[in-house]
Amino acid sequence: MTAELWQLSAVEQARLVARQDVSPTELVTAALHRIEAVDPVIHAFTEVDADAALAEARRQEGLLAAGTGPGPMAGVPIAVKDLLFTRGLRTTGGSKPYRDFLPGEDDVVVERVRAAGAIVVGKTNVSEFGFTALSDNPLHPTTRNPWNPDLTPGGSSAGSAAAVAAGASPFALGSDGGGSVRAPAAHCGIVGFKPSMGRVPLYPGCRDERYPGFSGWESIEHIGPLARSVEDAAFLMSVIAGPDPRDRHSIPCDDVRWTSAPEYRTTGPRIAYCPDFGYVAVDPEVRAIAGKAARTLADALGATFEETSPGWADPFEAFWGTVALDTDLTGLRGLDASALGPDVHDVIGRSWTAEQLTDAIVGRKAFANAMARFMRDWEFLVTPTLTVPPFPLDVRGPEVVDGVAVSQFAWTSFTLPFNLTGQPAISVPAGRTSDGRPVGLQIAGRHLADASVLGAAAAFQDAADWRGSWPLTGH
Repeated sequence: MTAELWQLSAVEQARLVARQDVSPTELVTAALHRIEAVDPVIHAFTEVDADAALAEARRQEGLLAAGTGPGPMAGVPIAVKDLLFTRGLRTTGGSKPYRDFLPGEDDVVVERVRAAGAIVVGKTNVSEFGFTALSDNPLHPTTRNPWNPDLTPGGSSAGSAAAVAAGASPFALGSDGGGSVRAPAAHCGIVGFKPSMGRVPLYPGCRDERYPGFSGWESIEHIGPLARSVEDAAFLMSVIAGPDPRDRHSIPCDDVRWTSAPEYRTTGPRIAYCPDFGYVAVDPEVRAIAGKAARTLADALGATFEETSPGWADPFEAFWGTVALDTDLTGLRGLDASALGPDVHDVIGRSWTAEQLTDAIVGRKAFANAMARFMRDWEFLVTPTLTVPPFPLDVRGPEVVDGVAVSQFAWTSFTLPFNLTGQPAISVPAGRTSDGRPVGLQIAGRHLADASVLGAAAAFQDAADWRGSWPLTGH
């Protein structure tokens, strides 16, 4: 059966437009129709910019007819997380004080995808300012998992992951401060890539002090793609990666050819599989699925494989102290406190001592050094992406899920360490539980080894191809 346009990958869509076999208007119209069909169920979008998207599609058709290519992503729809600024398009961060905020400029990554020809179809839902791995906020309806709308899709890039999984956009932009790309990717059964720190520049998000809430997470935030394939994730990276003078932490990317990175193969790498880090409580079915997937990855790469524990202590306190250090506590406290949700109040209401914050700095250094020593012996560190499969929307924790005690951030115990170190890490679909809930496998690489991570993920994708099935098929 011939696939519908909304089911095609971003790479395939771009190829069809370049050959003028399909027009940008056809692609955007297909995406908008799919959004109309599924979003009343999953609430992935906070804003759908249909008129502007169609106008841009028609503009691009004029350029194509004149022989002027709009860029490598011409005509391809893209969804943008509601923490990333979009010029003239409402950007709320899931927070009531910003309910009517219209940025005067795009985030760097949005500038870049627009310049490459991608067409923004809308903004996607987040937890308030990204402060949890959930999908609710005080302003918008809670995003639901496309595979089972009674379950969470994870967060904070909840809407981006749900939109991609449901076919409402072939790929999407997300941001990841503690797993916020990888966690919803795992829960929604898609690919989520957190590149190395600095590969993708941040601005105004995380950097512009004029916008409390948006200006947080500076030292641990990464922007990355959510997609249905490793190739699409690499395609998006080829456009958004590279330094920008507005981000003093951004770095060159000349060492990675992103569009060929999925074909990267290494010879006999060493893989450390860490099913629980020695301190993480993991759902037994997740453990079994991820363990089987890790061995499939090792076989696909011809790798040396060992199940091990790294021996470090849980870095959660260092992580949470780092979040506080990056947060404009004064600025947030100056907003309308009654309009802010409980997750933000948890941060701004706590009395932090200087010792707690400096302990976080020292703890982060110690953890990064322990990770670097561990990675000397291993090319890849592989884990389950999350401790539990998707759980009911009303679970916020602490609570027991599938026999595992969870609390806020506990289910991201495997993802947040790599925000502290800045290493590249990707979540790929590992399989499903007996009742059909998606489970992710996380592959992390050495510092700046983005190409290696994408190559390993592509090898696993080829060995355990998860593509072909769609949620919400009746919509």
